[in-house]
Amino acid sequence: MAIVYLNGEFLPLEDARISVLDRGFTFGDGVYEVLPVYRRQIFRLNEHLNRLDNSLTSIHMLNPLTLEQWRVILMTLVERCPEDNQSLYVQITRGVSERDHSISLATKPTIFAMCKPLIKCDYSNGIRAVTCEDIRWKWCHIKAITLLPSVLLRYEAAEKDATEAILLKDDFVTEGAASNVFIVQQGVVKTPPKGDNILPGITRDLVIELLIGTGIPCREIKISRKELVSADEIWITSSTWEIVPVIELDGKTIGNGRPGKMWGKAMDIYQEFKKNMTVSN
Repeated sequence: MAIVYLNGEFLPLEDARISVLDRGFTFGDGVYEVLPVYRRQIFRLNEHLNRLDNSLTSIHMLNPLTLEQWRVILMTLVERCPEDNQSLYVQITRGVSERDHSISLATKPTIFAMCKPLIKCDYSNGIRAVTCEDIRWKWCHIKAITLLPSVLLRYEAAEKDATEAILLKDDFVTEGAASNVFIVQQGVVKTPPKGDNILPGITRDLVIELLIGTGIPCREIKISRKELVSADEIWITSSTWEIVPVIELDGKTIGNGRPGKMWGKAMDIYQEFKKNMTVSN
């Protein structure tokens, strides 16, 4: 029986209830985080909670819990899930109010968290992706629960027998529908710089840190459509997917149609970091 946290209580998932007037339901007025768990250790907990803080600040909310309170809640959920590798989901909405646009009407946030087994898809042979116009709003750095544009973009990708949509705005790469994007050109790894157009991915930041730390050239720089389609390698990153090679874009082969050597190096470095993290804990 799955156990979740809701507004101060741990209870069975089937018993969790919120009001239909919760602003998360009526307005999509809230933010979220997804935290991977490996060998019962929460991966990059502080970084995820810092991003949660930033998202809350951006929508004019204070974090209702301290770092230690979050740690206790999340570790309790981890302990109650039987699998070693898990996925934690945290969502905070502005709470219940009459259906009015004024944010001052909601005085008590809704706090929800749940844990489920981490189902890993094997993308080591690479995936297909398509390019799409970035139809989302201007504040994509906020990890908001209003994800309909991303849902529709993923649907568009699936309709073209692809796994992910790589988004472009004014002919420059922003990110994936639910991922960050890297390319490799002549031995240099590149990814779009942070800003309002992309979510500051925890895995993205870690990959940059690890690559630079091992002497692999990595730059945060704008990537044009032309650079994307002519790249030697393309990767996408996310907390649950980790680092995934793209071997086909818009029906055209990337590189030699197989995961590239630089991706292999990055994955080895990333997996070694994970191993050391779980061992040290």
